[in-house]
Amino acid sequence: MKQGPQHSRQQPLAAASKEQTTHMPGYLGSGAVAGAVSALVFTLAHDLFISDIWNMLGIMMMAGAICGLCIGWSYGRLVDAPSVGSWLGYNLLYVALFGLLGAASVVVFDPVTTLAKVIEDGGPIDELIRMALPMTVLFALAAVAAISRLFGRRRSDIGPIFFTVVVLVVSLGLNVSAIGLVDIPRDSLYLVAELFGLIVVINVTFAATFVALQRELLTRTKTARPKQHETTPVSR
Repeated sequence: MKQGPQHSRQQPLAAASKEQTTHMPGYLGSGAVAGAVSALVFTLAHDLFISDIWNMLGIMMMAGAICGLCIGWSYGRLVDAPSVGSWLGYNLLYVALFGLLGAASVVVFDPVTTLAKVIEDGGPIDELIRMALPMTVLFALAAVAAISRLFGRRRSDIGPIFFTVVVLVVSLGLNVSAIGLVDIPRDSLYLVAELFGLIVVINVTFAATFVALQRELLTRTKTARPKQHETTPVSR
């Protein structure tokens, strides 16, 4: 019985879905481990350059593991042919997300408090986050749309992207979203650089650890793909 073109198109999709399911436990486990490792490195860097936060190590490693699990899960759902390049590109996208969130905060808001008050008195951080929340929500939705445009292939891909963006913004982006509400003197701009530097440290450590754990999968020269239905020429 002759197979129609729709059936031929469904075969590669089914094979890709099966391969994604096979590798998903590795994505989840490696993402969680890499996230925890990046939180440990972040805590060490924060201690060296800013202040001692070792008492929060357990909570931060748990948050890092959850973030890493989400990124690994969404990457596994979105990418049929995993590679080091696509993995690094996917992570770079989230680094850019935080940079754009900080830039949007500076453009949208006028300062309502000073950096000195935030540092010396603890400052109204929770209030600043609440003030920035509407912008943060709109920005997160725009990020979901942009990432879906770049990596999504199916409507169902929006779910993993949305969940990952929400988890990352809640875990790492709330302070970034409030930057525009703080009056930062020019001689203190290095503190902003340190904040984004720490975000880069987290991402580089996370991406590199994941690659080390999933090196065999990400560096395969050829990805197993289903063979297209071949037709034999009919001799006349």
